[in-house]
Amino acid sequence: MATSFQCTLVTPERQLVDQQVKYASVPAWDGLLGVEPQRAPLMIKLGAGALRLDDESGQSQIYFVSGGFAQMKDNKLSLIADAALPADQIDKAAAQAELNAALEEKAVGEEAIALKKSKVQAARAKLHIAG
Repeated sequence: MATSFQCTLVTPERQLVDQQVKYASVPAWDGLLGVEPQRAPLMIKLGAGALRLDDESGQSQIYFVSGGFAQMKDNKLSLIADAALPADQIDKAAAQAELNAALEEKAVGEEAIALKKSKVQAARAKLHIAG
């Protein structure tokens, strides 16, 4: 039985990850999902939050991801995100400024309220990851 699986993380701009991992904690739109080798096939909508990838040596890599989809099939996890950033590239002050701007934004109507909510959620996730 396989002890790892192939994981790729891509955005429209670039590929951030293409490696073997033992475990992935994926931020789905409705909560975190743990993925291990040989998992049954699935397709999920990504939310904004921390993606944790545990490699074969036991080291963890953290990424901020927001929007998009993830698919697990044939022992391969493919994450196609609207936005993704390694944790060490998150600027805490910029994330705080994003949160402040999102909170101050006036939203009228369902679409504007949903957009404001997603901006606030993404900024809070970045702040949490940045520590």
